[in-house]
Amino acid sequence: MTVAIDRATGKRRGERGPRPGLGQRLKHSYQKYWYAYAMITPVVIVLGVLVLYPLVYGLYLTLTDANSLNTARTIGVNHIDATYKFIGLDNYKDILFGPLSYDRFWSHFIWTIAWTALCVALHYSIGLGFALLLNQKLRGRTLYRLLLIVPWAVPTFVTVFGWRIMLSDGGIINTALHALHLPQPSWLEDTFWQRFAAIMVNTWCGVPFMMVSLLGGLQSIDASLYEAAEMDGASAWQRFRYVTLPGLRSVSSTVVLLGIIWTFNQFAVIFLLFGATSAPDAQILVTWAYYLGFGQQPRDFAQSAAYGILLLAILIVFTSFYRRWLNRNEQQLAI
Repeated sequence: MTVAIDRATGKRRGERGPRPGLGQRLKHSYQKYWYAYAMITPVVIVLGVLVLYPLVYGLYLTLTDANSLNTARTIGVNHIDATYKFIGLDNYKDILFGPLSYDRFWSHFIWTIAWTALCVALHYSIGLGFALLLNQKLRGRTLYRLLLIVPWAVPTFVTVFGWRIMLSDGGIINTALHALHLPQPSWLEDTFWQRFAAIMVNTWCGVPFMMVSLLGGLQSIDASLYEAAEMDGASAWQRFRYVTLPGLRSVSSTVVLLGIIWTFNQFAVIFLLFGATSAPDAQILVTWAYYLGFGQQPRDFAQSAAYGILLLAILIVFTSFYRRWLNRNEQQLAI
């Protein structure tokens, strides 16, 4: 066998040279892509300041016993140094397995899961119904779209305060129920009705997003598929099941994932509807974490931060399993 050798370099043809070092690779990358680095640098700095630093500092706080009594603070002209200590994973042990773990974590975790599942199911089903309706040729369809998107366009605090006024004892809802000789629930006092009201208000706020997203997905489905199915004698339900739902699979998977993440961390609706101290059994994990850190005395910064890290971990695990499940289903359908 003959091996060709380059006379100029003395290397065999096709033989790779030594790999450049890390510094050389970085220098070459900077020289080639300096403009891209210049464009993303402000974003990296902002994300580092607003996301990465609070996350790292919060993770550090979870390993301490920091609260409002032992952190550094200034009272008048006197500065008091921090005296909190490093305690390792004791906060996580106390939250998950401590004597008050059910009342402080697991009961709120169960309610948060139920709240998320019910809200997202209502968002999707009602939003899909409205999207199907608006996808038809209706007179005044543009006006209906504008009216149905108003709850999403109005700021959340305005919407929730409006519902809070309507759900009060003398509000329009109980007044209407009284006029119809129907029971008048204690929407803002009784635990069951507090949870019912929270789901109702969050559904009102979240349906327009699902409707708009699914309407866009419906309009991207090829109309010839419906024509072919109708020519084959498919019923309306069969066209919906075998044409509409598969056509919405990619859109549905994305909006459902976003809906779960947003609803799981939906702070505004619960907090504005009930406040930080009332309705303890209607608080979800994120509002309960806020209560521990800012709604009680002494404020428990360490446990509040630990709740935040646990919330992040739960969502990361769920998202990874959800994406794997979707990919597995897509592979099975492809086969």
